[in-house]
Amino acid sequence: MARLAEAHVALAREVIGRFPRPKSALITLLHIAQEQDGYITDDAMAHLAELLDITPAEVLGTCSFYEMVKLEPVGRYCVNVCTNISCQLSGGWELLEHAEKSLGIKAGSTTDDGLFTLEDVECIAACTEAPCLQVNYRYRYKVTAADFDRLVADL
Repeated sequence: MARLAEAHVALAREVIGRFPRPKSALITLLHIAQEQDGYITDDAMAHLAELLDITPAEVLGTCSFYEMVKLEPVGRYCVNVCTNISCQLSGGWELLEHAEKSLGIKAGSTTDDGLFTLEDVECIAACTEAPCLQVNYRYRYKVTAADFDRLVADL
């Protein structure tokens, strides 16, 4: 699917109505579009631009700024391993290396079955719980290699 489905257009219009300026709803609308297709398609960007009376380039500018907005298909489970300073000092790099070995892919890739996308990310704001990761933006704290293996098995 490319443009927003009818139900998502209705939701988008409702969200736009909550803001004094339509453009302020862009990030929320990006989440709606991404939920629909798993990433932001070019047609979805154009559709959001129409709904918000902005240019597709403005939508792309926002998409390219935020790491949580995906411009290409990702796996069913997007695993973000933090390697910023607190996590790095607490084993974040080792956790990322273990995840790469365990999943058989490098950070920035998706498994052949389309199940997992692994990403090396900057601070995800859980420094006191390092090392941490997110799966589809749900936090996991003080993750060990064994914890990671259990998590993957459960998913």
